Amino acid sequence: MNRLYHYPLSPFSRKVRLSLGEKRIEVELVQERYWEKDPEFLRRNPAGKVPVLKMGKRMMSESTAICEYLEDAYPDPPLLPRDAAAAYEARRLVGWFDDTFYRECTQKLLGERVFRKVMGTGYPDSSNVKAGSRAMRVHLDYMGELLETRRWLAGNEMTLADFAAAAQISCLDYISDVDWNRSEVVKDWYAKIKSRPAFRPLLADQIPGFPQPSHYADLDF
Repeated sequence: MNRLYHYPLSPFSRKVRLSLGEKRIEVELVQERYWEKDPEFLRRNPAGKVPVLKMGKRMMSESTAICEYLEDAYPDPPLLPRDAAAAYEARRLVGWFDDTFYRECTQKLLGERVFRKVMGTGYPDSSNVKAGSRAMRVHLDYMGELLETRRWLAGNEMTLADFAAAAQISCLDYISDVDWNRSEVVKDWYAKIKSRPAFRPLLADQIPGFPQPSHYADLDF
């Protein structure tokens, strides 16, 4: 049985879960409190990060490397275009959401509002929360600009870029930190992607002490 070691509100875990779901690859989910540095988990990934995917005897870490492995090993349905320029744009946006968006938005908002409590590292830093909220507005506007001329973020076909973005956005939506009134095209994009069968397990996630907002699992908001 394939096994994914993950944490429900890890956007990088979610990106891999979406790729697995879209390609209809069944996995057993094993929740890891990775920050506790359990020796058994560190043997699976000495970097101490989720996700880690076990397929057969292969143990894989780093979410983008995992997703690209899945793309090579299970090419249907494709999540990266075959055209070099289109594939570059998809990869560029995966990097944008995994790095810039995560650092400026997810880490500041989710990190302060949820992970400080979960990890027991103190109270939220309001300056980080304010900075994350400001950055969110900029990123939502950028997504809106892209979606004004494209059906999906990287072009007219859904790609891994959409899953990378949706993984980050969905974590922040779980804590009601997404202003869905800011951009109608972004809201429509998210409604399309969260209606996909691959997204349903994410909508069922429950974090003790942090109940879902009423709109979170509502496909019509």
